[in-house]
Amino acid sequence: MGSKQDEMVKKEMQTPEGVENTRRRNVYMPATDIFEDANGIHLVADMPGVDANTVDVMLEKNVLTISGTVHEESVEKHSLAYREYPVGDYHRSFRISSEINRDAIEARVKNGVLELTLPKAESVKPRQITVQAA
Repeated sequence: MGSKQDEMVKKEMQTPEGVENTRRRNVYMPATDIFEDANGIHLVADMPGVDANTVDVMLEKNVLTISGTVHEESVEKHSLAYREYPVGDYHRSFRISSEINRDAIEARVKNGVLELTLPKAESVKPRQITVQAA
């Protein structure tokens, strides 16, 4: 198991063999937590630097893809002397099951944190069955 410091480093995406990038820019895999409850799945992705205008969520067939573009900030009349936190875009894909209600997926972003709610279809949600006396 890696140290705490190793866990904090942004993981750069690997380009699959035979695929070429159209932009010369680092692309990182956002750190993501996934939770499930009786109503659905909740996904929380850390994407520092993105906002509602620079993040995209796409669902095609059974693949949910999140991506975000980060614009490098510069300070007028200053040049960067040292950088510990690399700037780059974000991209990550998840395969989702047919138990998700695709029409009710919700996405919110605040302070570089993307939150997705993937509600379960009514047919797969647990339900209470009334027991009647015989």
